[in-house]
Amino acid sequence: MPPLEPVHVDTIESHGGKIVALDPIGASVHGIDLAAKHPPPDDVVAALELEMAQRGFLAFKCEQQISPDDFLRASSWWGGKALHSTHGVHPATPGRNQHIFRLSNDRRHGIPGVGPQWHNDGSFIANTFSHAGYHIVRPAEKGGGTWFAHQGAAFDALPTQRQAYWQRLSSVNSASGVVHPAVHEHPLSARMSLWLHLGMTGAVIEKLPDDDDFRLLQDHELRHLCHEYNDILSAGFEHGYAIAYEYQQHDCIFIDNLAVAHRASPEAHLPADEQGLRIMHRSTVRGVAPITPQFGLPQHLDIAGPSPFGEGVWQAGGIGFRWDDDIPMQN
Repeated sequence: MPPLEPVHVDTIESHGGKIVALDPIGASVHGIDLAAKHPPPDDVVAALELEMAQRGFLAFKCEQQISPDDFLRASSWWGGKALHSTHGVHPATPGRNQHIFRLSNDRRHGIPGVGPQWHNDGSFIANTFSHAGYHIVRPAEKGGGTWFAHQGAAFDALPTQRQAYWQRLSSVNSASGVVHPAVHEHPLSARMSLWLHLGMTGAVIEKLPDDDDFRLLQDHELRHLCHEYNDILSAGFEHGYAIAYEYQQHDCIFIDNLAVAHRASPEAHLPADEQGLRIMHRSTVRGVAPITPQFGLPQHLDIAGPSPFGEGVWQAGGIGFRWDDDIPMQN
């Protein structure tokens, strides 16, 4: 992972803030008031956003709990500068605010069991969320955080031959039929980055290497691909591009949703009477531009209709292709 850019550090410090690289990815931010009625100066926001793109996420260390409105206002500093929310609203959500996705390990307090496999938020839309926010309202006493893996570093970790193979692939979302390339160039960092939703993939299309034709991956091939993706992201814990982040009281995290994949840790879904009550608010930010497929493929396909690519996995609805029968899958 690249070190913090000195010019960014200086810009942030000029506004009274401080940014510190976390090991091995991410950075913590101190002294930036998320409850302020106005955002920091544009150059400070730009510096923070560029560091988020390079290192994946920023953990703002707040001295006191910020309000839901403050959290949503700060979420709109990034990317498309506006909230884009597609989730359901839990009855315990403050003010029944449509922009707060309230998560918990107790269904009375929030929606349980969300995001147990590696994914990016909003993979079911072309203009995928640019950023997402995670405000820990109540961390569980015995832990239960979020895992983050840098998708640019994961691409770099693949052997050259596998990189070329992944670059010929496109995924079809099982819920919407939106098509995304399995490798895209990050708009800010320019890093080639892997992309696959392990809980909402209905098909993967391969562009054949020697002609202009396409084919669908078969069951055993897609199963292998999903395991490979899971393994290469999880290998980041050993090789320095993934982190198991444990939330502390008042933490507010913003992620670059095009740079890092994430998943809930297994402990995050343990019952409250075993782990302690956990409550988190999530926000999602409007994308800046679509992640467009390559090779002339359309942005959308009718995943509920017949396959236009012949035989292979073509599965609509819900969690899509179940690549491992023994794991929990919920979006």
